[in-house]
Amino acid sequence: MENIAPTVPIPVRLDIDTIAPHFSRALAHLDTAMVRELDAVDFDHRLRELVRLRASQLNGCSYCVDMHATDALKAGDTTQRINALAVWRQSALFTARERAAFTLTESITRASETHVPDADWEEAAAEFSPAELGALVALIVTINAWNGVGVSTHAWV
Repeated sequence: MENIAPTVPIPVRLDIDTIAPHFSRALAHLDTAMVRELDAVDFDHRLRELVRLRASQLNGCSYCVDMHATDALKAGDTTQRINALAVWRQSALFTARERAAFTLTESITRASETHVPDADWEEAAAEFSPAELGALVALIVTINAWNGVGVSTHAWV
């Protein structure tokens, strides 16, 4: 028998989709544009979800962590890699390309602290073409926007 802890209700602070529908639609359009950029460079679907998941972990967006962990599984990633993502620097489960993406994800997500140093950019540039880097930046910026809304408003619980 599985032992499941009781859930704790998290009250919605603001239904952003109803209160700010123009913004909400614009964010959805941004997401669509980002996906088009990723698709144009055939960016790996598993890595997309891991980048989204890592940024969401850093930002503390529980809704997005749950969604992107589930989506990573659907994209073909393993439970072991998903569980190890929070400690990716200490794990041998990730490639140099994935590590470069995670480094840039953390650097951009924490831009107020890191200012995205040249070393982080250069690590990513060694693994990704300029077009891929553009798509990766779009991915990171977009998930951080979604996380900002989710964490601040609890709009999606």
